[in-house]
Amino acid sequence: MSRVKKLYTTSKKLTVIMLVFFALLILLIIRLGFLQFVQGADLKEQMYNQLITSRLVNPHRGTIYDTNGKTLAVSAPVDTITINPKSIVVLNGGKLDEGATKALKEKVAKAFSDIFEIDYEATFKKVSSENSYETIVRKVEKDKVDTLKAWMKEEKCSSGINIEEDTKRSYPYENLASSLIGFCGNDNQGLYGLELYWDNILTGTPGKVVTSQDAFQDFIPDENQTYIPAENGYDLTLTIDANIQAIVEKYLKKACIENGCERGGNVIAMNPKTGDILAMATYPDYNLNTPFEMPSYLKEKEWKKMSSEDQTKTLYSIYRNRAVSDTYEPGSVFKIISAAVALEEDKASTDKSKVYYCKGYQTVAGININCAHRTKHGYQSLRDALAHSCNPSFIQLGQKVGANTFYKYYDAFGFFQKTGIETAEENGSPIFWNVDNVGPIELATMSFGQRFKITPLQMITAVSSIANNGMLMKPRIVSEMKNTDNGAVTTISPVQVRQVISKETAEEVLSMMETVVTNGTGRYAQIKGYSIGGKTGTSEPDPGNPDEGLTFSFVSVSPLENPEIVMLVTLYNPTKGNANSVGTPIAAIASQQMLKEILPYMQVPVDTTNNTTSNTTTLPNVTNKTVAEAKKILEKAGFTCSTSGKSDELVTDQFPVKGSQLTKDSIVKLYTETENTRVSKKVPNLINKNLSQVKEELKKSNLNLSVTGSGIVVSQDPIQGTSVEEGTIIKVTMGN
Repeated sequence: MSRVKKLYTTSKKLTVIMLVFFALLILLIIRLGFLQFVQGADLKEQMYNQLITSRLVNPHRGTIYDTNGKTLAVSAPVDTITINPKSIVVLNGGKLDEGATKALKEKVAKAFSDIFEIDYEATFKKVSSENSYETIVRKVEKDKVDTLKAWMKEEKCSSGINIEEDTKRSYPYENLASSLIGFCGNDNQGLYGLELYWDNILTGTPGKVVTSQDAFQDFIPDENQTYIPAENGYDLTLTIDANIQAIVEKYLKKACIENGCERGGNVIAMNPKTGDILAMATYPDYNLNTPFEMPSYLKEKEWKKMSSEDQTKTLYSIYRNRAVSDTYEPGSVFKIISAAVALEEDKASTDKSKVYYCKGYQTVAGININCAHRTKHGYQSLRDALAHSCNPSFIQLGQKVGANTFYKYYDAFGFFQKTGIETAEENGSPIFWNVDNVGPIELATMSFGQRFKITPLQMITAVSSIANNGMLMKPRIVSEMKNTDNGAVTTISPVQVRQVISKETAEEVLSMMETVVTNGTGRYAQIKGYSIGGKTGTSEPDPGNPDEGLTFSFVSVSPLENPEIVMLVTLYNPTKGNANSVGTPIAAIASQQMLKEILPYMQVPVDTTNNTTSNTTTLPNVTNKTVAEAKKILEKAGFTCSTSGKSDELVTDQFPVKGSQLTKDSIVKLYTETENTRVSKKVPNLINKNLSQVKEELKKSNLNLSVTGSGIVVSQDPIQGTSVEEGTIIKVTMGN
């Protein structure tokens, strides 16, 4: 072939190729134009629908504070990791590649297991599930979520893995007021206590966000985004004082353990003027952060021996706030009510002598009912009868008053209905006879507080009305609600229910209660420097349920000239030593231990005519002052100040607490918003050491000292090896 012909053939081929290329290009342009201008809107909508996501915006659950602003329950932002196992696959040519898919699922399960420290086999089972939704882990903190996101980007693995915004409820003080506060479930819904009762207020209303997101679940800026903000839950401020609560819980636990109280115990402290609950404790308690784990009071061997059903029953039993949910026979504490009714109805007088006669028992309808101590008291006044807790005298009193009159006042004191306290589980079903069925025996036993049942809350509310000049107050547990979105505060004011008895009658009853403590069965509740009124109580088990054992209680009022606190201590079925004998003062002793710390903390004035604390100084309140101001105040009072806070920072807390009685040069720890780390110290062994040695040992650990007696140390509280906070007062008793 000639050179010219070859060139012609090549040129022809190039022309054909160019024509084909331009034809294809024109077709491509036509196709693009069709997609852009004809189908563009539909395709854009399809793309947007693939990227769009609709998520709920969870509201922030309100925080719960004590009366001083200490955080008792708070929610922190976390995330929940879920998956769609059906989307965790590998496709090859549009078909499922089973080998590659299995390898991918193994890799995803391994990543979850490593990052979240969870069991690999269980996780792989979820990743391999045929379900379209599986939860891998709940309530995950931000650092672990960030680790997961980094892994997803690095491995280019995001399909089927979902990160959902959530919050985690936490309780900084763990066991404190556990039966009162309650806790939340995995969905942040309140399950018990205040968390349950106030759930609608604390929870708020969810919001919604509709926008687009990329493969790694990061939001893409979008002008079409729809956002409906969440309405956050309200914050609650309680009437509970965390410091008083801690004191009460410490000595309640001590009393229950030392006396072998098989059914535990409870304590309620109330301000009689307002009805404010200052403390409400039940033992055994539990850690609010781990409510489904083994309770700390049990040993692991005991727990493992239980069936799952018994474990569940045990947990449910400690969740219950028995102070408001369980009824009990109040016993001789109820004699306060009988005396008040008789005085108000002019059926008795306080100090008229030889009105009642006790020969050790009282015969009623042919049955002998013994005096509580089986003691022959002889002739007595009403004051004597209350001080001696004499059953025959109160039986005679009840016969004068009569069932109908008693029931009228029982209703007025609030024993026939709920108190209205705003927490869950209040028992509104006290157990009384129908008034028409009250015969001589029933009238006799109810006059000294037996064979009917009420709740501890009903009992203390009634006694508080006597301490409040006869005015019954509704128990108050929440004092404020705060709208966290706009800062608006709603105050829940104290509520007067009714005037039950006259001021004069109330004063007479308080006077007799003081005699109970100074000269009667309540003498173990005495605290030098303070006026205390009280009444002991021992109730026998229900004849139909003898396993209940004895119940010991003590109610106290202080100071009597201007009552600021009423406290009821109740201990169930003590079994150690002589604790299960009628009349044992274990509840009065526990009450004295509690009030000995609570009254100084509340800055209740000491009666200087009987003051034995001349070598100590009352610790002032320096919270909400600058560190510099606080130091000046404390040093002027003779204390040594310890803090890491800066001079211009505000003091948010102090330890020991305000009102504590401290010796000169005692250490006071100050905490600020930025410097609030608590340091624990081990209590040294002080036994057999003299005073100078004790001071030297405690100074090394920044611990304070309270001394009783002289000589060498014969006992100490807390005991050696106990972990306590810096500044804790170590009480030592010295002798020869």
